[in-house]
Amino acid sequence: MDPMPPHNVTKFVLLGLTQNPHLQKILFIVFLPIFLFTVLANLLIVITISFSPTLSAPMYFFLTHLSFLDAFLTSVTTPKLIIDLLYQRTTISWSACLTQLFMEHFLAGSEVTILIVMAYDRYVAICKPLHYTAIMRQGLCQFLVVVVWTGGILHATVQILFTMDLIFCGPNVIDHFMCDFFSLLELACSDTYRLGVVVSANTGGMCLLIFSMLLISYIVILSSLKSHGSEGRRKALSTCGAHFTVVVMSFVPCIFTYTRPVAVYPADKWVTVFFAILTPMFNPIIYTVRNIEVKNSIRSLLKRGVI
Repeated sequence: MDPMPPHNVTKFVLLGLTQNPHLQKILFIVFLPIFLFTVLANLLIVITISFSPTLSAPMYFFLTHLSFLDAFLTSVTTPKLIIDLLYQRTTISWSACLTQLFMEHFLAGSEVTILIVMAYDRYVAICKPLHYTAIMRQGLCQFLVVVVWTGGILHATVQILFTMDLIFCGPNVIDHFMCDFFSLLELACSDTYRLGVVVSANTGGMCLLIFSMLLISYIVILSSLKSHGSEGRRKALSTCGAHFTVVVMSFVPCIFTYTRPVAVYPADKWVTVFFAILTPMFNPIIYTVRNIEVKNSIRSLLKRGVI
């Protein structure tokens, strides 16, 4: 049976990004090709790495999972947003709301964790090159990926357990294009102040802590590049630059959303657009434009007719 909310609320009304019909049509025309490009570009990376023997390094193994996560992360909210832009009034059921909330936090949590793993891989490759093969062996890489997916599931499960304890008995209008935890807190009839503070401190604190750790790791990596040759520095800076760009695009929205007083702001919708729609689109561009090996592998597969 589908989980049912307490009292009389069985569905929510989503106000979407805008109520302006003309702007809705423009956004529909903009978001549809972005969504298609994002899914196809990320799947292209997955296929390219899977069928290219030259891309067998751990870095590309982790990049496959990042691209897989991006393809599904944008698929959680974007298709419904695109369809809803064609209508003036849209709704989402309680069970669909829970499902969307779970998948969003599961995939976002997994993506944050895979970025940590990728940063560790770059640290070992640049700071401990002689021990890289011994440290980043296949068994460890597979274990780290299991940790990534398990961490995402645990994070999403906690969010859902918090949400299912909420009581809804009155207004059901969400000023968003998706089910957002803070938006649901505003609609709950019970006192949610402590719960909001706990979630904000937990998620926001983790985002800030992990981002700070990643920032420190890149400072250490940059410091170690002094002992490398010019070609080695160029390649390391290119790889780390691409990864750090993705880190900033992923963590800044999280820090903005959760390290502040518990409330809903109009900018939240556009921050979600950036994280859930634009960031998954930019990731494959960043990793292919700046990576010669990936571009050469794509050309090779195109010539062979694999793609």
